[in-house]
Amino acid sequence: MNKVIDEIVNDMQKSGDKGRRDALKFMMAAPMLGALIGEASAQEAKASSNAKGKIVVVGGGLAGIATAAALCKRLSNPDVTVIEPNPYSVTYQAGNTLIMGGVFTKDDVFYETKDFMPSDAKWIKKAAKNFDPENKKVILDDGEEVSYDYLVVAMGVNLNYGAIEGLSGEITSSGDSAPARATVGKNGIYSLYFMDGAIDTYNAVQELIKKAKAMKKDDPKLELIFSDSPSAIKCGGAPKKAAYIAHDLLEKAGVRDRVNITFYTNSDKLFNVPEYAAAIGEQFKARDIKYQFKTRLVKVDPANKVATFEKSWTEKGEYDKDLEEYEMIKKTEKFDHNFEFLHVVPIQKTPDAVGKSPIGSDNGWVPVDKETLQHVKYKNIFALGDCAAVPLGKTGGSARKQYKVVVDNLIDVMEGKTELQAKYDGYTVCPLITRIGRVMFAEFDWKGVAPTFPLDPTQERWSMWILKAYIMKPTVMYGMLPGRL
Repeated sequence: MNKVIDEIVNDMQKSGDKGRRDALKFMMAAPMLGALIGEASAQEAKASSNAKGKIVVVGGGLAGIATAAALCKRLSNPDVTVIEPNPYSVTYQAGNTLIMGGVFTKDDVFYETKDFMPSDAKWIKKAAKNFDPENKKVILDDGEEVSYDYLVVAMGVNLNYGAIEGLSGEITSSGDSAPARATVGKNGIYSLYFMDGAIDTYNAVQELIKKAKAMKKDDPKLELIFSDSPSAIKCGGAPKKAAYIAHDLLEKAGVRDRVNITFYTNSDKLFNVPEYAAAIGEQFKARDIKYQFKTRLVKVDPANKVATFEKSWTEKGEYDKDLEEYEMIKKTEKFDHNFEFLHVVPIQKTPDAVGKSPIGSDNGWVPVDKETLQHVKYKNIFALGDCAAVPLGKTGGSARKQYKVVVDNLIDVMEGKTELQAKYDGYTVCPLITRIGRVMFAEFDWKGVAPTFPLDPTQERWSMWILKAYIMKPTVMYGMLPGRL
């Protein structure tokens, strides 16, 4: 854990006087890190297993590397192969919001996969193209076949900007972003869901500030729009974080009164957990961030800076005397909203290699038991992270809980046990940056609010900012990725 502490101190020192003040705050918040270190020690203290079998992990992001590393630690004679073509697959994606806020730069979140690949694992630097679960094989993009006894799928999701009319590209968060940047990152259209996009978004807000400062008193307000997505997405709080951060930067620059901020979500609520939804609603009201439900972005006209949304609702139809109820009819209408700045959340989906394969589902995810994370059909296959068909659970915090469940249950299967003991409870964490220097640390599981710390989690706190801005990244990179946290 020395590496964790060193990186926390380095990040704080880079912030100058503010960093030194935060360092003092960190000393007060240090019990958080102590709890994490204690958890890591307990994880490493588990006895090893003599189980044998060839394990293939497809996907070398946070979830895949952490699983591979933990398996290498737990098995006395590990035979683990990781399939991952991206040399930067472990990039710290959760830092993208901090890039938009001007707290991090690309260098603060950009890591090389080779520095975290377990030394006991074999690394195949190719992409999976398909799966043959009946013959226990992974087919690679060059036609090579890799056999396995046990398979772990952690392929994440793709960002499909091209699913929105007027935009282009299907990319990954840390891969080649050129297909998306043909339309995103210019003409007022931005997205922090990929690293270059986060940098573009930060720069765009700085340009907005300059433009707002140059406005005359009677000029119409600039329109800032923040969209959501109708699909399941990684870090469902990120669209709201983008709106919060933009508001804060504009307010600090003294030009917040010269812009309108509107948030559109396809959901019928601001958050799936009522307590957090209520808190966000109050915060949006206090910040004059307007919002509309059941509204999704369907088209963008980059040249004219027009966003087209589709709003949906239900109306009563004819009354059914037999069922004694009204038929409910879905209605939709489209409307345009001119913008100066539009933040886009892309449709998100698993890569076709898995989503359209025999181990994928009709909806494109990997169907697993939501508690054991074991495939519903193939008992020698597990899936975790963003690609798994699990309610909620598409954050790095979810993956940190899930990989331990996968490792425990996979070893049980390897040892011939029929009853899987480890259960994922749906734990998810969404550190909502409500201001630069304040975070509402929203933790929850399938039952509802599930705080780790003895504090009201619906409140915005500087201590949770310290956790988000300085503690989380090094604990993920040097605690989770090595399979010890």
